[in-house]
Amino acid sequence: MNVSVVVALFNEEESLGELTSWIKRVMNKAGLSYEIVFVNDGSRDDSWRVIEELSQANDNIKAISFARNYGKSAALFSGFEAAEGDVVITMDADLQDSPDEIPELYRMIVEDGYDLVSGWKQLRHDPIGKTLPSKFFNGTARLASGIKLHDFNCGLKAYKKRVVKSIEVYGEMHRYIPILAKKAGFNKIGEKVVEHHARKYGVSKFGWERMIKGYLDLITVLFVSRFGKSPMYFFGGLGTLMFLLGGSTTVWLIVEKVYNQSMGIWYRGVVEQPLFYIAIASVVLGVQLFLAGFLGELINRNSGERNRYLVDKIIENK
Repeated sequence: MNVSVVVALFNEEESLGELTSWIKRVMNKAGLSYEIVFVNDGSRDDSWRVIEELSQANDNIKAISFARNYGKSAALFSGFEAAEGDVVITMDADLQDSPDEIPELYRMIVEDGYDLVSGWKQLRHDPIGKTLPSKFFNGTARLASGIKLHDFNCGLKAYKKRVVKSIEVYGEMHRYIPILAKKAGFNKIGEKVVEHHARKYGVSKFGWERMIKGYLDLITVLFVSRFGKSPMYFFGGLGTLMFLLGGSTTVWLIVEKVYNQSMGIWYRGVVEQPLFYIAIASVVLGVQLFLAGFLGELINRNSGERNRYLVDKIIENK
């Protein structure tokens, strides 16, 4: 099978029929074999009933329905598990992503050899309340990750099948799939300017709180990608530095007091100086951070993931 189109949806009953017809028309014209994997993320409208009706008329549809709303990352993870195509395309169900982009995305994966191609909605039909925060968010993610993408959060992306089977998307990490892919060893990440349509049905399912969650998840994914298998390098290193700074400051204050006392110079008591309490707090925090790193190493040592590596090629001589 050439393409799996994974569509995560929540309360999108009005658009599903039109989206399915559009995908079918594009795939038939391009001569690509395909499947559509709908993941119903606990919709409270008639989305699942519509999907059941569509599946009866189209054998290329498979679907998963959650008992409640778990979020887009959970829906994509389940869709990735079910996908069987050589190239996996993700897109939103609200018709803002154009299925007409699929053949070129497929070509970039198959012929140009990209591991992942992310859409870039260069011209967006969204209110300024969404576009300005998005620009700031993407700039921060670009700077922190080193991946030169303009639109990390674009739902229209294409992947080699091997990529989606090698990464785990959870929480709100769907925004950072390129970072997760890079961490897993897939470094050929491209970008394509895609057409963005104004919303035709319903309302946006994301509010202002996604910006807060987005930045918290960015910190998480960057930390896990760099220190996930060696937490002692971060916590132990920072703890040791704080312990040494606090300890050396405390010793310096005591030595200074002894020297001034021996020379008959007026001095202020060690415990009367605010710097002493800052130094003691630094020592205590340093010890706690070091212990946190040590506990992290113990947990990591017993993890089933500690020796899981993505193998690219193997040569065996018998």
